[in-house]
Amino acid sequence: MAIRIFLLLLFMSFSFSIGASAEVPLKAAFIRDHQLWLKEGDKETRLTKGTYASNPQWSKDGQFIAYTVGDKNGDNTNLFIYDVKKKESYLPYISIETSNYKWSPTSNQLAYNSGGVLNVTKTKNGRPHGFENVSLGVSDFEWFSNGKEFIVSSQSNLLPTGWEPVRLFKVPVDANLDSNKIKPFYTVQTNTTDLFAVDAEYLKWSPDGKWVSFLLTPTASWSADSNTLSVLSSVGDNFQVIGKMLGNENWIKWSPTRNQLAFISGEGRFYVENKNAAVADIPLANKPKEYTPKGYVDLDLEWLSPDEIIVARAKENKAWNEGPVPTMYTALYVINIKSGEQKQLTFPKDNQLDNSPQVVGSIITWYRTAEKEEQGDVWIKDRIDGIEHLWLENVDYAPTLFYK
Repeated sequence: MAIRIFLLLLFMSFSFSIGASAEVPLKAAFIRDHQLWLKEGDKETRLTKGTYASNPQWSKDGQFIAYTVGDKNGDNTNLFIYDVKKKESYLPYISIETSNYKWSPTSNQLAYNSGGVLNVTKTKNGRPHGFENVSLGVSDFEWFSNGKEFIVSSQSNLLPTGWEPVRLFKVPVDANLDSNKIKPFYTVQTNTTDLFAVDAEYLKWSPDGKWVSFLLTPTASWSADSNTLSVLSSVGDNFQVIGKMLGNENWIKWSPTRNQLAFISGEGRFYVENKNAAVADIPLANKPKEYTPKGYVDLDLEWLSPDEIIVARAKENKAWNEGPVPTMYTALYVINIKSGEQKQLTFPKDNQLDNSPQVVGSIITWYRTAEKEEQGDVWIKDRIDGIEHLWLENVDYAPTLFYK
């Protein structure tokens, strides 16, 4: 009997250790009542007070959170950094007004665009502080995976002869405004008939770094209805047009392991129809495959695995043509892009909608809100067959997750 009890206790101890080691160390930086909050484990900590914080972004190692503080209209946004180890917020410089900033993929260096000037932070006492100029005339940018260079876009100008082409450049981090160090990368020859664009935005690298995707955007009124999703090889010798879509950065997602690009295709600024989940193999040899069933629209997406994507789906509403834009009540669905099998993942109530799916490891999170509510809740589950539960209450929008 004693031996049996010992073996039972040993088995329980082993099972517990396996379960404990399988716990996902997931953290979340999120906004609640315009303030920045941090969730670690079961603990929630408010990091700011009396501000209008927004857009938290984790550094590569999770030591820092960059965020902006602006006025109640979201304007005049100044860059702040929260030091998770020292538990304090600070200004990396006296005043940095920006809304476009990105952490290096290799270090705790932060790049940001301020008034068309690309800058990078210097380091002081082991944390980002101060800055150095990199390049002028920058519209959007993204780090190369080596953390030593940027690919940047420059908005075209309207000349008496028409719009200039859209240009991309390769810029070293230490360019320091020296134009001799900055090299042309690719020039997109545009026209007003089939490829009209004045800018390139939302630059994103494929998982192997061999392709970069971006959205070619025309002038403002036109851009609200249609933009051109494109890809370019990492050496700038192969440019391809993928399809037409709206200007939503979250609607463009590379596969985590393959050169496959998922996006929400379709023109028209209203979400009531013609919004389809599509996946393109890159380089493009065939037309992207669409997966949205007839009579529905897909309004958000995320990769679940190399063969599966999650979409936020609602019934289309072709009957609407005037008055207030109707709310599209979305639920999450899983699509197997190999077999074509589709199944519903979440089941919100009639007056609720689920969107902003995020996948970290085996964990799936999403944002659930209701019509006319200013805040929503974040729900979470482990794997598609796991039990969902409430994770964050009363947040302004979906959190930014950190996993390591």
